Amino acid sequence: MHTRTRSLTAFAGGFLLMGAGLTFLLHPAQAGAAADSPYLLPQIQGLEDPNGFVPAENPLTARKVELGRLLFFDKRLSKNDTIACASCHVPGKGFADGKPVSTGINGLKGGRSAPASVNRVFSKGQFWDGRAATLEAQSIGPFVSPVEHGFANHDEMVAKMKKIAGYRTLFQEVFGREIVIEDVGKAIASFQRTILSGNSAVDTFDLSGVENALSEPARRGLELFRGKARCTRCHSGFNFTDEKFHNLGIGWDTNTVDLGRYMVTNNPEDIGAFKTPTLREIAHTAPYMHDGRFKTLEEVVQFYNQGGIKNPHQDNTIIPLELTEQEQQDVVALLKSLNGEGWQHVKAPAAFPK
Repeated sequence: MHTRTRSLTAFAGGFLLMGAGLTFLLHPAQAGAAADSPYLLPQIQGLEDPNGFVPAENPLTARKVELGRLLFFDKRLSKNDTIACASCHVPGKGFADGKPVSTGINGLKGGRSAPASVNRVFSKGQFWDGRAATLEAQSIGPFVSPVEHGFANHDEMVAKMKKIAGYRTLFQEVFGREIVIEDVGKAIASFQRTILSGNSAVDTFDLSGVENALSEPARRGLELFRGKARCTRCHSGFNFTDEKFHNLGIGWDTNTVDLGRYMVTNNPEDIGAFKTPTLREIAHTAPYMHDGRFKTLEEVVQFYNQGGIKNPHQDNTIIPLELTEQEQQDVVALLKSLNGEGWQHVKAPAAFPK
């Protein structure tokens, strides 16, 4: 995209960056900014400043974020042009896909559900087992999975991308060099860092003191969440996750057990342990758990109430809770009040580089 063809047009909630046959969507925080200027993430009630979590080695710029958005939604970044990142991380489904386990190339099924992409800027280890240390590494991992995007290796994918003149131009403009897989990861990670969720009803009640922001059951649920229900043992902090790995017993009631974090660390203490997900937007991301076994939040709370599934490696924080039926319903009401704002600007591109 060339400077002489670039212009900004206002739209509801932000700006459209027009040029080279493409329409780029900029977050409202970028209104009036030059296309290649630093991209500042918005500060949203309930969240720490996300800009403080952006790695110095991959600073956000408007053009890099927009390139990442194109890559995130482009199905040509799969072996047979059928799967994009957005195939498993759907905006309308909390950036998950609504399936117990995800479907990849040629209809193949993975072994785990798609983790939600919201608030990944705050996250440390990525994937359910934390095998990717950075969001950049996570962003390129699925491309070489035989059941996801299907490329034999990253070189094969980059070779395919280099046949698209529009991408060759954009990578030169954003990174100053030809396409390399590291820059693909940097662009997609940059876009993912703009997918935020804060300013939920819980934040409005808890931080702004607006009493009617939460229903009476949700207010009771918040007290239980922090007390009898023991939820904050794992779902702690502003992002409702301790960023750690826990064995709840999921899978120990079947003939096959997913070893989870153990496959990364080889530490016996990590057998069957999986990362604590954020609870923000949790009402949008059913089904639940790494194997997608629970269709509803009611089932999830009931599972915790019974103390998970016993096994030799179960986390000692998981114990029977003895919540009444009403208390369980109150916790669910609280969880359903964690939908927020900060991701609604994300739209699929109207066109892709040719």
